[in-house]
Amino acid sequence: MADNLVIVESPAKAKTIEKYLGKRYKVIASMGHVRDLPRSQTGIDTENNYEPKYITIRGKGPLLKELKKEAKKAKKVFLASDPDREGEAIAWHLSHALGPDNDYYRVVFNEITKDAVKESFKTPAEIDMQLVDAQQARRILDRLVGYNISPVLWKKVKKGLSAGRVQSVALRLVIDRENEINNFKPEEYWTIEG
Repeated sequence: MADNLVIVESPAKAKTIEKYLGKRYKVIASMGHVRDLPRSQTGIDTENNYEPKYITIRGKGPLLKELKKEAKKAKKVFLASDPDREGEAIAWHLSHALGPDNDYYRVVFNEITKDAVKESFKTPAEIDMQLVDAQQARRILDRLVGYNISPVLWKKVKKGLSAGRVQSVALRLVIDRENEINNFKPEEYWTIEG
C-alpha cells in the first residue's frame, strides 16, 4: 500500500517516476492545470485588488475527485509538476483544489532519472509563491488585455481572433505605423548638384 501520493503533470512521467520510487509511492498525473479563470467572463475582480476567480476546468472534475480520494489516504502529498512558473502554479492550484487536509510538499527535478528523482524527494520544499505570483500576473494581464482588445480585432480584422499582452503590443505597432502613413504630408523638394 502506498503511503505517499505524488502528482505530476503527464501520465508518461507518472509511470516512470512510480517505477523509480517504489511501492510506498502512488504517482498520478494531473494532466496539466486543474483550475483556470472562467472562459465566459474576465474572472478578475478589478475592484478587489485584481483578485482572480478560479474555477475547475471543464472535464477535470472526475480527475480531481480521484486525486482528493487518493490524497485523503496518503500520509504525504508531493506536488511534482514541472520546474517552471506554470508548474509552480499547477502545484499551487492542486494544493487549493485538494483542500487543506494535507501537508503538501513541492519536489522539483530537471531530469527524469532515478538519481535525480530520488534526490529531489530527500529535500522537498514549499511552493514558491514568487513563481506562482509571476504566473498569475501574466495570466491576469493576458485576460484583462485580451478581453478588451479582442472585440476590436473582431470588428476591424476578423471574427474569432484573440489578443493577449504580446499580440496587443504588435497590434499597437501596426496601428502606429498605419497612422504615420495616413498622416504623412508629401512635400516637394529638389536636390541640386553642381
